[in-house]
Amino acid sequence: MQIVIADVLSAEDLDAVREALARTRFVDGRATAGFAAREVKHNRQADATDKVLDPVRSMVAARIMANDLFRIAARPKQLTPLLFSRTEAGMQYGEHVDDALMGGMRTDVAFTLFLDDPESYDGGELVIVSAAGDDAIKLPAGSMVVYPATTLHRVAEVTRGVRHVIAGWARSLVRDAAQRELLFDLDTARRTIFMRDGKSHEFDLISKSLANLLRMWAED
Repeated sequence: MQIVIADVLSAEDLDAVREALARTRFVDGRATAGFAAREVKHNRQADATDKVLDPVRSMVAARIMANDLFRIAARPKQLTPLLFSRTEAGMQYGEHVDDALMGGMRTDVAFTLFLDDPESYDGGELVIVSAAGDDAIKLPAGSMVVYPATTLHRVAEVTRGVRHVIAGWARSLVRDAAQRELLFDLDTARRTIFMRDGKSHEFDLISKSLANLLRMWAED
């Protein structure tokens, strides 16, 4: 399941991230790519040893994990350390699939959090590949796209300006993407019923099914 979540970061959060990025060292992004992805990766990433970003990295991770829509879509157990990426004019990241394990953690769900106004740069879309065709995504600052880490994807060439994003991955309590989508649909339906009718027998039945499916599928 692929989902867009708006306003993960507030305007104040974005200001804090941008101020920290202005003081951060950026290095060749190929340093964190696998041997095949290294051939198509042409961007820059914040130096992982630079402590300037530590406070905002913790803040952004907390905002993501606290986001209700992300929680019911991804069922996250743990996040990888967040990557701060900078793609300048003439740079891109060719088609690739993310590593299945990062730092010994299984990556089930990927996400990209956009930090710049879309009008400030041209190109730079995240393109997710599927049997239905390519889906090019470019979101307002503070918004995030969440998608299965199993997908092929690429970042289109930036032709003007600079693109900054935060990329990360989650290990989900529910490994299977189809099961996560079923849980998401059930959770969304029961919340809608509750908002419309309050607590009801139908709400309780859906809540029971949701809880029992989660017991059946979750890996704690």
